[in-house]
Amino acid sequence: MKEPVISYRVIDTADDFETACRTLAEASGPVAVDVERASGFRYSARAYLVQVFRRDAGAFLFDPPAIGDMSSLQRAIGDDEWVFHAASQDLPSLRELGLVPPRIFDTELSARLLGWPKVGLGAVVERTLGIVLKKEHSAADWSTRPLPQSWLEYAALDVEHLLDVRDLMLEELHETGKLEWAEEEFAAELVREPKPLPAEPWRKLNGLNKIRGRRNLAVARAFWLSRDALARESDTAPGRLVPDRALIAAVAAQPRSKGELSGLKEFTGRQSRTQIDRWWQAFVDGRATEDLPAERIPTDALPPVRAWSGRRPEADERIKAAKPAVEAHAEFLSIPTENLLTPDHLRRVAWQPPAALTTESIGAALASYGARPWQIAQTAPIILSAFVQAAQAGDEHGEAAS
Repeated sequence: MKEPVISYRVIDTADDFETACRTLAEASGPVAVDVERASGFRYSARAYLVQVFRRDAGAFLFDPPAIGDMSSLQRAIGDDEWVFHAASQDLPSLRELGLVPPRIFDTELSARLLGWPKVGLGAVVERTLGIVLKKEHSAADWSTRPLPQSWLEYAALDVEHLLDVRDLMLEELHETGKLEWAEEEFAAELVREPKPLPAEPWRKLNGLNKIRGRRNLAVARAFWLSRDALARESDTAPGRLVPDRALIAAVAAQPRSKGELSGLKEFTGRQSRTQIDRWWQAFVDGRATEDLPAERIPTDALPPVRAWSGRRPEADERIKAAKPAVEAHAEFLSIPTENLLTPDHLRRVAWQPPAALTTESIGAALASYGARPWQIAQTAPIILSAFVQAAQAGDEHGEAAS
């Protein structure tokens, strides 16, 4: 006997949206939420589909651009928990819609804390429920309208099993003594500020390190700014207009005319020829400007660890002692090292430790970088011990040398 075919539909009118929100409000308990964007296709990171599932209410697929005001959904969920897989990917898009969870549960973060080898949604669902999810539409253009039925099924299944997964993971977190750690991670994820935009985003051009000279950098900047303006205007991912490698190739080729630029075989992309006047003008502007960018910009990034031995040997000794000690403790806890403590936090405290080395002072330094209390409790004593050992070893080396 064939299983009944489930037909999914997108809710894209105000009346249907309000009806769905009333249904969600009449149910209770946690709510599974997921967001589909059009990364790689559109300039913006806006949500083109929001999937919501609540027991006793069912799954709903909302079209935010068509609906507009989504505040009824916030009221329908109320103060209950929002369940995500990899919440950090979805929270920014939800905030743009005015949707702000009061508290969350993250199945991807939970899988990391539990030490599971695979933490993707498909792997987590299969491990907990024995259900295999099809993931063939994860990189689709979700701004497409109408959305194919197979895509809608994929989107709905992303949330329909999430609450059952959450319940099983909650139990395992409790049994392993990691529930409080998870709760601290969830709370931190909820309030984490987005990374500030770089002052000169054009410097993120892939391949820019191959470009030498301030004048050539000015051309690269002009290309990037012109492409970004067109991408924003057309809501198209910049790389779909002209990829980074094509812009870098044009800078390196130094064309002498618009015809030479158009004839450059490395200058590819769907808008490389139809917008040739734009790109040539950008090249001309870059060659003519007196506002030449600096070859290097100041940064607060630490030097590469491989350079520490020559620049700050005592810091090199500290990181060489502390890093394997933290890694060993992460292995003991069955947690990825980067989840036990952000590697940059360890590097920073090793580069510039507190004047007086104590567990408390190291903990305070880690906290200033954003480490959570559970991370500090687990790592500060280990780091202190490693730093003390490194100092003693340094003293012994000094005495031997004298």
